[in-house]
Amino acid sequence: MNKMNGLKKLVKSGVIAVVRGDSAVEALAVSEAIIAGGMLGIEVTYTIPNAETVIRELRHRYPHVVIGAGTVLEKQTARLAILAGAEYIVGPTFDKEIAKLCNLYQIPYLPGCMTPTEVATALQYGVDVIKLFPASVMGASMVSAIKGPLPQANIMATGGINLENLEEWQASGVLLVGVGGNLLKGNLADITLLSSQYVQTWFKNKART
Repeated sequence: MNKMNGLKKLVKSGVIAVVRGDSAVEALAVSEAIIAGGMLGIEVTYTIPNAETVIRELRHRYPHVVIGAGTVLEKQTARLAILAGAEYIVGPTFDKEIAKLCNLYQIPYLPGCMTPTEVATALQYGVDVIKLFPASVMGASMVSAIKGPLPQANIMATGGINLENLEEWQASGVLLVGVGGNLLKGNLADITLLSSQYVQTWFKNKART
């Protein structure tokens, strides 16, 4: 995939679901419930056993959804995820070897950063979207603090995003958000309902800007 196409799909989705599970079967069921609610971005974390199977199956079933790999800690895992069909790579921290690998394959890389120094380093290695993580620790005001000296930084906030603070984060200037624990509550029907609420809230606020 061309990197620009991957970025366009990410931006279009707005809200990325961070999927975890005790098995590939559970992760697939949760992902399908999320997609049924209208969310078009799925991050399959590598805490899931056989994560590549989940990525491959979701890419096959839902070509209109942008499917990526999360909790990627080193380049070997990144390469496996890309070969399985991951359209973007997400990590809790920045790793220059993953950045170089993703540039080689022209896949967006979204590393977790907390400080302007980490953000600037990631930008030097060609990172297109910075994952502000954990967002709940820093608060939405951190976005403007980073964008003051680094206005070119595109930011995805992840960690502690919920329906109550989604509008605040969106107003802060983030490009997109990642939602995990606050989305994966209850049964599959509950997850589908929550998914639709996140999507409606995001695009309702986006229409106002």
